[in-house]
Amino acid sequence: MDRGVSEEDGSIRFPVDELRRLSETYGSATIFEPQSDIGKRDSSTGNSVSPTLPAPEKKLTLFALRLAIFEKAATCLGTLGFIWATVVLLGGFAITLDKTDFWFVTIILLIEGTRIYSRSHELEWQHQATWSITDAGINSFRALRSSSHFIIETVKALFRPITRVQKQSLHTREIRKNPDAEISGNWGVQRKLTRTWTSSDVPILPYAQWFFLSKNVSKLLYWLQLASASACVVLSLMKLVKHNYGEVEKGNTDKRNRQSALNIFYSLALAEALLFLMERAYWEWKASYCKLLEEVSKECDLGLSGMVSIRRFFYDAYSRCLEGSIFDGLKMNMVTFAMDLLVSNSPDEQLIGARILRQFVMNPQFSDDTLKNIGTNISMIDRLVEVLNWKDPQEEEIRRSAAEILSKLAGKKQNSLRVAGIPGALKSISSLLQTNRSCSTTADEIGEKTIICDHAHYGFWTFNHLGLLILKKLARDHDNCGKIGNTRGLLPKIIDFTHVEERLLKDENVTPSQILTVKRSLQLVKMLASTTGTTGNNLRREISEIVFTISNIRDILRHGEKHPMLQKLSIEILTSLALEEDAKERIGGTGGVLKELFNIFFSQGIPENQNHARIAAGDALAMLALESRRNCPRILKLKVLERLVGALEVPLLRVNAARILRNLCTYSRVDCFDQLKGVAAAVPTVLEAVMSEENKLQEVMVGLAAEAFKFMTPQESNIMFERTGIKEAELANKILQILKKYENPPVKVPRIRRFSIELAIWMMRNNTANVRTFKDLGLEKELEGVLESTAEVESFNIFSGTSGLSRHSTTIHSLVETALQLLEDR
Repeated sequence: MDRGVSEEDGSIRFPVDELRRLSETYGSATIFEPQSDIGKRDSSTGNSVSPTLPAPEKKLTLFALRLAIFEKAATCLGTLGFIWATVVLLGGFAITLDKTDFWFVTIILLIEGTRIYSRSHELEWQHQATWSITDAGINSFRALRSSSHFIIETVKALFRPITRVQKQSLHTREIRKNPDAEISGNWGVQRKLTRTWTSSDVPILPYAQWFFLSKNVSKLLYWLQLASASACVVLSLMKLVKHNYGEVEKGNTDKRNRQSALNIFYSLALAEALLFLMERAYWEWKASYCKLLEEVSKECDLGLSGMVSIRRFFYDAYSRCLEGSIFDGLKMNMVTFAMDLLVSNSPDEQLIGARILRQFVMNPQFSDDTLKNIGTNISMIDRLVEVLNWKDPQEEEIRRSAAEILSKLAGKKQNSLRVAGIPGALKSISSLLQTNRSCSTTADEIGEKTIICDHAHYGFWTFNHLGLLILKKLARDHDNCGKIGNTRGLLPKIIDFTHVEERLLKDENVTPSQILTVKRSLQLVKMLASTTGTTGNNLRREISEIVFTISNIRDILRHGEKHPMLQKLSIEILTSLALEEDAKERIGGTGGVLKELFNIFFSQGIPENQNHARIAAGDALAMLALESRRNCPRILKLKVLERLVGALEVPLLRVNAARILRNLCTYSRVDCFDQLKGVAAAVPTVLEAVMSEENKLQEVMVGLAAEAFKFMTPQESNIMFERTGIKEAELANKILQILKKYENPPVKVPRIRRFSIELAIWMMRNNTANVRTFKDLGLEKELEGVLESTAEVESFNIFSGTSGLSRHSTTIHSLVETALQLLEDR
């Protein structure tokens, strides 16, 4: 099932000491404090600067340039010799030429004409021969070298029926099958019938078909040119060495320049043939002995099948050098070459282009430059998105390559915006997710979910992984989150992937790919649910309205103790969904969710590096209890109050335990008063924390103290002060210190001034002697300072980004006025 897709963890790991510090001060960003949108999500907007390295294909374009110089020089000499022979020799001396010279010149002209003609067409045939991917091992440069085995096999093949040759070709493909082809898994399937010929398989004549297949004509032309050039060298040398041009009679002015003319012609023919042979020698030296193409393929990391791509690129570069300026081929590079192939109509060319782009995108050395070229080409992005809809098994590798390229492309913020901006892009990406629900014929039931497993020749799970990965990277951008939510049928698909059976969660031998699917879907849902603004509100509502969302998460919480990362992601989803009032009630009303959250929160004996799940569970429980008249009684029914009080002394849990207890005290119904009296047992711990701690822990403890004292009589509170050894005057002095320390509203502890004033109000109402104490300490002056510096950040319980949610029912101005009134009245 795991078909070569690498897992992206996405988890965050801290040292143990750092984790303890975070648990005590809780300085990490949460929904209980405002967060800047800048840097909230890693969108990879920065372009990493890497040292400039020469592209491997430059060796090929330089090779093509040098060959073109040889070829054009030889062609120029040949043309000059042809003109000299036809105009000077045959035109001026045709009658006076010796019979031997006449036939030598004629034969050389025919040979050179044949060579030039065959040379002009050999490249075309070579080019055509590279169009078929399945001939990867046949049309290599080694096959062009002379060998007795090759000649014998060629002669034998002349008389074989074409059907036998096709069978042999199929056998050869199977033997030479490379790892890249094994990944695709579809080369064993017969290609579907098409209505056009593949140029490399065209039988030009009805008989001796193998010999006249277009992919073999190039070999014939190659050897024909070598034979022609060799014959030209032999004939020219014979004449230049012997100089037997016939006798010239004295006084015969018609023949006096014949010898010089013939020497010039034979010299031109010899020079042209030698240049061509030098070109061929250089060709064979670089291609066969130095293995230039294999070297470039290795440097490009294209694998065994990359030789087809390299040959095709070389032929294109060489063609440009010959057809236009010799420098035209230098302008080519593998990336633009591959992009051009991918947009063609030939399946084989599309596959070549997809393979090159995929390999370059996955290679760290070429990735940045390749993504830059693709990202600035909107038509190329459109083509990649279009390929995602191709579901033919024959096109699996092209589709998978396009998905992998897009998964890398979406890692850059600007590119992700371009991808999502393509019309129908998210619908195409959705097509990668292979999960369906049967249509229900009645309104009182839901269709059954169908999981599409891997087929023998198609890797559905690979596309599931890639689809979720692309969506996860796109979701880093706020606007893209809205587009994902607006794509019809996409959210239910994503939620379906969050379902995992109990058997898989408890199986120690479960394959990574099975868990990876669930993990990526949870990461994606978390990103969508934590979106800010109106878009986030709509997404949270839509996600919570899908009936399987909360139950799937509950199953992970209940059975996923072996997968704390999955539990953490699930809990964070619940925390984000709880920002919506209706979703909060749905979560609390789903059987077992609150219980499983408390089980995780109180769990012991797990490694410290897995404690993030416990912290996340505390966040979720605090959110579910916030302003919920229904969830607070549900929590109290679980009889966890005593354990929460005990958790106040556990460094990892104390912050969230205090939040949960405060919310229970604040938002529980009146009929829960007796159940909450047990909170009084927490007062000694709370007072000590208020006096000794700072920052986040001090804030939540001050807030809990302001509520916990309300469940105690004045006598009981006095006993608590005596038990802790802390005097009320000392507590009052601490409150003043807090107000002085935070003259302006703090972002990290936005409620600490509010909670301090609430605690001061309770103390003045509980004991009139405290009024005098606060007056002496200068509380009135500090309260006036608070009035001058209040801000909106102090008016909310929770935040979504920089937006405040859940406004306090009592404004901080009202609290200050109440405190000032108490100072004046008593």
